Amino acid sequence: MSQTRSLIDTLKQELRKRRINYRQVAEALELSETSVKRLFSDEAFSIKRLEKVCALLDLDISDLVHLMEKNIELTAQLSAQQEQELVSDVKLLLVALLLMNRLEFTDIIATYDISETEGIRLLARLDRMKLIELQPGNRVKLMVSPHFEWIPRGPMQKFFESRVQFEFLNSSFTSAGEFRVFASGMISRSANAEMIRKMQHLAKEMYDLNIESEALPLEQRFGTSLLMAIRPWEIQVFQDLRRDEDRRVFG
Repeated sequence: MSQTRSLIDTLKQELRKRRINYRQVAEALELSETSVKRLFSDEAFSIKRLEKVCALLDLDISDLVHLMEKNIELTAQLSAQQEQELVSDVKLLLVALLLMNRLEFTDIIATYDISETEGIRLLARLDRMKLIELQPGNRVKLMVSPHFEWIPRGPMQKFFESRVQFEFLNSSFTSAGEFRVFASGMISRSANAEMIRKMQHLAKEMYDLNIESEALPLEQRFGTSLLMAIRPWEIQVFQDLRRDEDRRVFG
């Protein structure tokens, strides 16, 4: 990950800690809120603008760099064994995902059938896995990098494919808050790459909105999932109608 990206991620973390939102940053920079979101998304801050945002935090740029260097130690990926431990214990997995979505421990045990004693044991396990740092009073500090990723084709992704994917897609997507779009076309490799880039930006926007929603009370936040997918692909019934097998290789 580039140092610029790490620095901007650290800046966002500090803004979140101080409950400073994009609107307040926009006022300080004399820009629209949309322009500020674009600055964060494109990582396009000038030194002057970066200094102004740091001033909102009572920080110098050097202080921000120091915080960034501390954040480098955050967990970016678990081992296969750790992922397997998560998916093998549904309560451990539940607590891990909810904490990563910034729910408070007290809200978790109040909402789910997990006693405080059992919950503390689960927190201790997550602490050993370096997903969290368990602090006095059962307070939790997340130790997960903003760019945390599950192992490609690892235990977590296999769990998703076998247990989550079908259940998620088994919907008409017509109820409130639901939406589905399916688009297809004949596009080039460069157009495919551009679509992937846009999807990555959308996923990042989802992460940022999750952070913005953290300040709201729990009863105003809803567990929400976003699934995006793209691949060079033709439905099997169409492939079966081809006179000759399509031997083109995308990669």
